[in-house]
Amino acid sequence: MLLPKGTVFALVDGEQFELYRNEGLEAEPKLKAMPLPDLKKTNMSSGMRRHTHAGYSSDEQLDEDAHAIAVADWLNSQVLAHKIDKLVIAADPRSLGEMRKRYHKELEEVLLCDLDRTLTGASTDDIVKIVRAAN
Repeated sequence: MLLPKGTVFALVDGEQFELYRNEGLEAEPKLKAMPLPDLKKTNMSSGMRRHTHAGYSSDEQLDEDAHAIAVADWLNSQVLAHKIDKLVIAADPRSLGEMRKRYHKELEEVLLCDLDRTLTGASTDDIVKIVRAAN
């Protein structure tokens, strides 16, 4: 899989969020870390954390789901503002499931792939290898 210059990589798990942009060539990606948004201001304080839902066994799961939703909402806003035009998402299966429910149609159009795999903390070389192997 070729990864065009400018592609944004969003790596998510229940607690962490990492952002990278491909500053290299399509065939030779070089990922550079991007500044992270303050998700608490976007959605983490939403009413979701205060509600009790069937199927949730702990406040920790609610917090993790709220984190995934906040990331998805932020990514949607960046796509809609034309700040992201190519996107790769890698997240643990639970977070990815929550995020997929929130994908805007335009985000789906710029999404090169989304992987149900935890890559937070991985080296940039490993991230590129794993994403390429997935498609």
